[in-house]
Amino acid sequence: MAQTKKVLIITYYWPPSGGSGVQRWVKFAKYLREFGWEPIIYTPSNPERPAIDHSLSKDVPKDLTVIKQPIWEPYIFYKKLVGLKKDEKLGSGLMKTGKESSFFHSLSVWIRGNFFIPDARKFWIRPSVKFLTDHLRDNPVDAIISTGPPHSMHMIAMNVTKQISIPWLADFRDPWTNIDFFEELRLSKYARKKHHKLESKVLKTADDLVVISPTMKKEFQEITNTPVSVVPNGFDKDDFSEESYHPDSVFSLSHVGMMTPTRNPQVLWETLSELSKENHHFRNNFKLRLIGKIDGTIKEDIDRFNIQHLVQFESYVPHNEIIRIQQQSDALLLIINNTPNAPLILTGKLFEYLAAKRPIICLSPVDGDAKEVIDETKAGRFILYSERDRLKSEIMRLFQNWQEGINSYEGIDAEKYSRRSLTKKIATQLNELVS
Repeated sequence: MAQTKKVLIITYYWPPSGGSGVQRWVKFAKYLREFGWEPIIYTPSNPERPAIDHSLSKDVPKDLTVIKQPIWEPYIFYKKLVGLKKDEKLGSGLMKTGKESSFFHSLSVWIRGNFFIPDARKFWIRPSVKFLTDHLRDNPVDAIISTGPPHSMHMIAMNVTKQISIPWLADFRDPWTNIDFFEELRLSKYARKKHHKLESKVLKTADDLVVISPTMKKEFQEITNTPVSVVPNGFDKDDFSEESYHPDSVFSLSHVGMMTPTRNPQVLWETLSELSKENHHFRNNFKLRLIGKIDGTIKEDIDRFNIQHLVQFESYVPHNEIIRIQQQSDALLLIINNTPNAPLILTGKLFEYLAAKRPIICLSPVDGDAKEVIDETKAGRFILYSERDRLKSEIMRLFQNWQEGINSYEGIDAEKYSRRSLTKKIATQLNELVS
């Protein structure tokens, strides 16, 4: 029997933190042992958690080694600046909670982009490099993985591997300089240049790169000759029951996850407004469930289109409950950001939507990687923001099927996107890296 190898995983997000950034590496850690790798986690002991989700802890092997070190972050000053209480949660990306002063929020964005490079976790880089360099000399591993954002995790790995020669795989769950909000950071020429320089240095220094979408791979290949592989997010079969779908008393279209200003589908609000006015059965029997953090501008638009009666807002819901909601929804809504990087966006929720086996409505400004997955799995309809008539027709088709008790799901098996299958791909790359 082959000897188990060890891999150190540097990640900012770890249970009890909630969200998609946690799920990716919790699930990989869950299955890596099956493929000959023992994961060792390095993570902050006191991070700024956007949400708490204790349900994810069930996937952490009980005897897993988790090394925690304290981190200092400037968020206490940010909260004072924008008028938030110490224990209030921050919005992800540049999203507003709705309680901040607009002026001070804008000022904080400028400070963040120009002084906290690559991100606000930069103050954890130096102490982590010192700690891990000493620790790994006494407790050697066969490989290191860093996962970002935050991209400070990559900076830690890069500097550790300068001190100790260990194969390094850098995992990008999102782009760096091509992330959807990068252009909103109000960067100086110096700051912009530094972000690009650090990104290029990480991409060229790592021994192997993993990204979550084909278009992202193409973009990175224009910067570096380092091998780039695609390992998307996925779904864990263990999370999904065999419970069959049963139509509810009202038709529910559910969106899971945060909705930022760039993920604000005006075409959907217009369409729902029209359908509500034209069809009283629709008006009385349709519900749009928005589950997660919602930017204030989106709530304003929902009020402006006078569709509040169709919308149900729900704050963060634990992952295990999210799964149940997805399986019992009549349809699932996926929104691709209206940003230049839209073609590469391949969110984790898409793959859990596939496992839920409910029809997907995907709204996007352009064709892209999400369309390829939806077309491949026949899991729903990919609709451009400009196709209002097509969106209206699809919503009514699903609604009428619900009225007649017809199951609208037509998808095929998506086993290749299971967490176990994807972990096998990561393990194969690690094996090649250390061979």
